[in-house]
Amino acid sequence: MNEEMIFPDIVSSFLPEKYMGIKDVMKKGLIGKKLGMTQIFWNDGSVIPVTAIKAGPCVVIQKKTREVDGYDALQLGFDQVKEKMVNKPLKGHYKEAGKGFFRVLREFKFESTGDHEVGSELKADIFKVGDYVDVVGTTRGRGFAGVVKRHGFRGGKASHGSMFHRAPGSIGSSAWPSRVFKGKRLPGHMGNRRQTVQNLMVVGIKPEQNMILVKGPVASSRNGIVLIKDAIKI
Repeated sequence: MNEEMIFPDIVSSFLPEKYMGIKDVMKKGLIGKKLGMTQIFWNDGSVIPVTAIKAGPCVVIQKKTREVDGYDALQLGFDQVKEKMVNKPLKGHYKEAGKGFFRVLREFKFESTGDHEVGSELKADIFKVGDYVDVVGTTRGRGFAGVVKRHGFRGGKASHGSMFHRAPGSIGSSAWPSRVFKGKRLPGHMGNRRQTVQNLMVVGIKPEQNMILVKGPVASSRNGIVLIKDAIKI
């Protein structure tokens, strides 16, 4: 039996909103491009590693409402390109906004879309210093990797006479179960996966450059596309 059915008031008083199915949409979101990492100094002299992200300007390409589409969302375009770089279906989609053509098109669910109209722009200044954000990116692809690099296996001895160095070793028995269990850590493709880094604090905003500085690393290569959203686990 579900615990929420037995003690609804007690459970709701301890669980954050995200576990109660309330905070499934956001108030702010942008598409950006990772520029790289640097460091800044706090007032107390401590060094803070930060990631610089070029966030926006993002143009509202389509506005979805609960009455028509069943949910509130905005489709944002980022990184303007020439018309020849876009296929015909997207050309018609972009022309409704009248702001050109874009390389990246992403949809963000918002609590309310009433303040935004098609063709309007969202820039880095929608965030402020002290906000906590989740940044979604694609990790750097590292090709086919062995178990030492991919999973951190210690490996065997490096001394003379050892015949075991970086191999994975035994992966199962022959008599039973006569197969390899699913999830076994083995060599394979490493990286190039979608990853979200949560609860990064915004430590700097440069509106004139559309740049956001967030504390810590972001899962992306340099000039990789990232999505900046409200943190859901504050």
